[in-house]
Amino acid sequence: MTFLRPALLALTISVPLTAPLFAHSEVKNPVVMERMKTMEAIRDGMKTLGDMAKGKVPFDADKATAAAAIIAESAEQVPQKFEANEMDPASEALPAIWESFDDFVQKSNDMVIAAKSVGTISNESALGAALGQIGGTCKACHRDYRAKN
Repeated sequence: MTFLRPALLALTISVPLTAPLFAHSEVKNPVVMERMKTMEAIRDGMKTLGDMAKGKVPFDADKATAAAAIIAESAEQVPQKFEANEMDPASEALPAIWESFDDFVQKSNDMVIAAKSVGTISNESALGAALGQIGGTCKACHRDYRAKN
């Protein structure tokens, strides 16, 4: 059960960042809609890992590993999805993304590296470590580039 401490820390970091539901029905800009779908895939992967860590669903190594892979694949798309400086009232993206685009891209790359580096999540300890690594990258980017609701 020592895996719970890092997992709970990661949940403390990631759940507030991923909990708000995306308001897809309100989005008018198709570029922003595509960005939001990519971010939603990352959120869903984090939710899968978080639900396992919290015991809401049983630990499943295959599902946990697949969730980390989806996070990595989606994070690889983030720079391209945000390349165009497009806004929409329903978006939580801050203008700072385009003002500091190189830093934004680096933070996205950090998530890719973190998600890929966890490899196979074979047990609950590895799950906690994965949440800590990936959740830290979520927080780093959201702190600077996502509007707070």
